[in-house]
Amino acid sequence: MLVIRRRPGEILVISDDIEIEILEASASQVKSGIRAPKSVQAIRKEIQVSRQQNLAAAEEISPATLEQVAKFSRIPRLSSSAETGKS
Repeated sequence: MLVIRRRPGEILVISDDIEIEILEASASQVKSGIRAPKSVQAIRKEIQVSRQQNLAAAEEISPATLEQVAKFSRIPRLSSSAETGKS
């Protein structure tokens, strides 16, 4: 891990097309800006972890469990004719 000190206005260059600029700094937090191509994903670590946990939890839910949840939810279940579009 590279550990460096930067002041507001200073920039860290990751590669030819990725830069991190320190916008503001205080005793408890740092506000930074990231310049990168749209093809480069830049998200906060806690968002990435939450997304992975949600995906893992969704994979664990069986169709039978979803059916049980649907029985107790306020969302009405579509009837067979409504699902097919026939009356």
